[in-house]
Amino acid sequence: MSNWRAGYAEGISYPAYYQAELNPLRVKLALLNAGYAPPQIETACELGFGKGLSINIHAAASDVQWWGTDFDPENVSFAHTLASWSGSGATLRDDAFKEFFNRSDLPDFDYICLHGIWSWVNDENRSAIVDFLKRKLRIGGVLYLSYNAQPGWADLSQIQHLLAEHDSSMGGSSTTVAERLTAALGFAEGLLAASPSFLRELPGVAGKLKALKDLDPAYLAHEYFNRNWQAMHFASVAKWLEPAKLQFVCSARHVDDIDGLQITEQQAKFLKGIPDPYFRETARDYMIGQKFRRDLWIKGGRRLSSLDRHEALREQQVVLVNEPKDVARSIKTNLGSLTLHENIHSRALEVLADHRPKKLCELEASVGQKGVGFSQLLETILIWTSPGTVGGHQTVGHVNLAQNDTVAKSASRTTKALNHHLMQLSRGSAEISYLASPLTGGGIPLGRAEQLFLQDFHRGRKEPRQWAEAMWNVLESQGERINKDGRVLESAEENLAEITRWAIVFEKKYLPILSALGIS
Repeated sequence: MSNWRAGYAEGISYPAYYQAELNPLRVKLALLNAGYAPPQIETACELGFGKGLSINIHAAASDVQWWGTDFDPENVSFAHTLASWSGSGATLRDDAFKEFFNRSDLPDFDYICLHGIWSWVNDENRSAIVDFLKRKLRIGGVLYLSYNAQPGWADLSQIQHLLAEHDSSMGGSSTTVAERLTAALGFAEGLLAASPSFLRELPGVAGKLKALKDLDPAYLAHEYFNRNWQAMHFASVAKWLEPAKLQFVCSARHVDDIDGLQITEQQAKFLKGIPDPYFRETARDYMIGQKFRRDLWIKGGRRLSSLDRHEALREQQVVLVNEPKDVARSIKTNLGSLTLHENIHSRALEVLADHRPKKLCELEASVGQKGVGFSQLLETILIWTSPGTVGGHQTVGHVNLAQNDTVAKSASRTTKALNHHLMQLSRGSAEISYLASPLTGGGIPLGRAEQLFLQDFHRGRKEPRQWAEAMWNVLESQGERINKDGRVLESAEENLAEITRWAIVFEKKYLPILSALGIS
């Protein structure tokens, strides 16, 4: 194990994930909803950016000056390439945290974010992070901190420990990470098959271990093979952050804070009886069985009056990033399925259907004719803007916040350059499934086929048949075939027919939306 990794998993690259919650525009909506004045974010920093997809998209798609570090040079090399192509000016380093924190050229930051890293570093690095937040996060600045949370990891933490220990004692240095992961999972299955007594206390472990096999091996290795892995209760994290004078505000995933979607009336009544807000938050996690938190903290937060809050919220611009028919009327919540208000759902989607930015006050005027109040509309928008997961892939929500025209126009040059490179990468890999939107300041999900179609569209080919032929040439040159309904299509005719069908759907469904979002 290389010393510079400090116990962090090695031998396999972390996937090029995009995290929508890190988008500074989302921070603004979350803080306003919680009743706080959001800062004007001009400088931002991401610690532990992995392959750098999120930081590069956010740097290219906004006027924010981004800094970041990730100690893995392989990650940073990839991230540097993206930054070079976009010309965003993002400063990306391969420094260890302590080395980065002691740089003399760092500005003070309005926004600092860490996605998952808090759970994967040791206490020495956590102390260094807290000191950095104390010194370099501006007054009024915001911290985004996501981490594995208790009590939701009560059973899986046992599996994590078992897998990590197996890798440490029996993994060996000559096998690949994939082989070590398979061996560790096999060992854990064998242990559970022997009916250990602890299964009586944690009967759900067996099912959760089985589900791990369906996850991305790269994610599993980084999540379960880290030596310093630790899931924390909210109260423990709050104590860690006390020296930095940070105050908890809300979840960065807007839907998490809507009690009606997460807890019962009985649970809400019980929680209201707890006077201490931090202890109340801890108790709420027990009600929910919280496994992963995405928290926003503020240094010296300024509370808004009710009038100022509502006026600021009404000025927020949103844009629909999916087709209206794809926005389901019911959503899955911690309490089951919930059907959204019909008047809000139908009327708001009708107004947003052209995929042009609309202020919430415009939507309010429209749904208000149906007897719907602003609070009901806001709740629906918070639901629609919350990222979710479909087929194992993260979405960015049905609705995104929209930037003003000046920023969007300025960002169009850098997003175009970045997207050009990302689409070129899609010729050989399906790893990156996002492009940058200058309108939303963030990433928009787009699969490999759609990226290849869009690339050909940019080259001047306007017919779906042409896009399909170009994509088939790319796949055939690499010996790839389409899998349809579990069957591999072998002939060129079958593959081309299926790809052409996709291309026609892309032209009708996706291309108009991408155009409105400034991507095509």
